[in-house]
Amino acid sequence: MIHRLQKKISADRLNNAEAILKKFIKMKTIPAVATRLITMLGNENSTFQDFEEVIKIDPTLVLRVLRLVNSSYYALRTKITSVSEAIAFIGIDNLRNLIVVDALKHLFSKISQSTVFSRNQLWLHCAAVSICCQMIAERIFTQKGEDAFLCGILHDIGFIVEDHVMPEMFQEFCRTYDPEKHVMIDQEASILGTDHQTLGYLLAKDWQLSSEIQQGISRHHKSLDHFQPKTLSGILQISEYLVFRLNFFSFPEVTIALSPPLRLHMKDNIREYRAIAEDLPEELQKAEEIYSLEKE
Repeated sequence: MIHRLQKKISADRLNNAEAILKKFIKMKTIPAVATRLITMLGNENSTFQDFEEVIKIDPTLVLRVLRLVNSSYYALRTKITSVSEAIAFIGIDNLRNLIVVDALKHLFSKISQSTVFSRNQLWLHCAAVSICCQMIAERIFTQKGEDAFLCGILHDIGFIVEDHVMPEMFQEFCRTYDPEKHVMIDQEASILGTDHQTLGYLLAKDWQLSSEIQQGISRHHKSLDHFQPKTLSGILQISEYLVFRLNFFSFPEVTIALSPPLRLHMKDNIREYRAIAEDLPEELQKAEEIYSLEKE
């Protein structure tokens, strides 16, 4: 009976999230060129020339991409002057992440109606988590860090979707949420009918991002005993824990707990994780130009 009820709750959250996301997409809150580019990046048949042609449709995007590629974050020795050069130098995965960050900055720069929730604070949290995810993937697990970065920058995008489509109900959630009384995603669902995990998962799916990125976003508030630390789900939860310890909150007073296998993994690799925690502020400062929001 309990299992059936849980499945029904999950199905209801998914159906409600699909309806909310359709409204969000119809509102065209993310530039069309950015959406097209992101979906192209999920297509293995897309070529460098395809990307260059689409980016050139939007001269403003061309300038932003070149500015970001030439920023101190990438520390390129030679200045990049064309989109084709940019793609060749930083690669498709980094280009994808730049385009996603640029699109999200447009969303996070908008002012929320809520007096409790801060888009700027959430953006700083997502930026810290994304960089931490990439550091963990590369330093601890010697994996390519680009997917971990993308999972981190997108993990809380569902909050922005809720704030955009259902501002009054989202404000009610922000006012009533108490971490000592509520499980965050359950309190969301009681008011909005769904939660930011499910919305983020569906958006990642709509953008044809990898199934591992989708899963990482959909499970980042779930404490599971069988978490594998090297998966994106595990990396994301560890990153949120470290970022929380460094006071980059998504909401005031939210506490982050780790499942037993993740705690054991961190204990076994404590020196490496202490080094990441020490280096993270410097990495954030280095990436400030990429993450800086331009208020509307």
